[in-house]
Amino acid sequence: MSDKSFPPQQQEQPGVEQQMTPRPDSGELSYAGSGRLKGKKALITGGDSGIGRAVAIAFAREGADVAFAYLKEEQDAMETWEIVKREGVDCLYFQGDVADKAFCTGIVQKTAARFGRIDILVNNAAEQHYAETIEDISAEQLERTFRTNIFAYFHMAAASLKHMGEGGRIINTTSVTAFKGNPKLIDYSSTKGAIVAFTRSLALSLAEKGILVNAVAPGPVWTPLIPASFPQEKVEQFGENVTLKRAGQPVEIAYSYVFLASQGGSYMTGQVLHPNGGTIVGG
Repeated sequence: MSDKSFPPQQQEQPGVEQQMTPRPDSGELSYAGSGRLKGKKALITGGDSGIGRAVAIAFAREGADVAFAYLKEEQDAMETWEIVKREGVDCLYFQGDVADKAFCTGIVQKTAARFGRIDILVNNAAEQHYAETIEDISAEQLERTFRTNIFAYFHMAAASLKHMGEGGRIINTTSVTAFKGNPKLIDYSSTKGAIVAFTRSLALSLAEKGILVNAVAPGPVWTPLIPASFPQEKVEQFGENVTLKRAGQPVEIAYSYVFLASQGGSYMTGQVLHPNGGTIVGG
């Protein structure tokens, strides 16, 4: 097996990182921090695995205290917690469903109570289901995908503003599918397009408060969502259709979040970064 392809594999939703072959690179051995977020307080949804785990590790290595939420992947979550704690920062974890507004409000309040404030909110948790045609997407699946992928972003942002001052950062995870679509991920792609509009609108709304709102739109990334979403033969070919001819690793995406959360991103708001393996979007 080369580093550009993966063995056929499949999991049930939402997917478990420890069952993936090969394991994703979340930066435990490859990310070196330099104190760019020292003293900052961050809250990340979907932080147990994939991009969320890589962001949690990177933020911790940059000096931030980290809280993260996860749905039910207990083993992955505990592994993330242990890695983050080894960096000497404070770390909280919350198990629950971000599709539930009360859960969103609750974890924001608990994070702020422990850390004193929230400097960085990363809306990242997502749900993705493969469907051959639009007729195969049930009303229940459609609503569930929207509740997880975009409603939760609204709830998390609204609750966090009470604890976020000037210089605060909100970073939303969208996707390359928001810009080029995907015929087998119609509901997922639709939510990711909504996240782009949400990011731009919230950035305009919060500019006077000095809070910056941006997004990251990854291309194909090797996370638990992939074997939990696609047929085995699609997993085997995953990422081969981009310019770089391979899927990205979560740690490669985490650098974009660190940039937007740090002083380097101080003159950016309402923008989308595109770590996507070379897909050209937007003209």
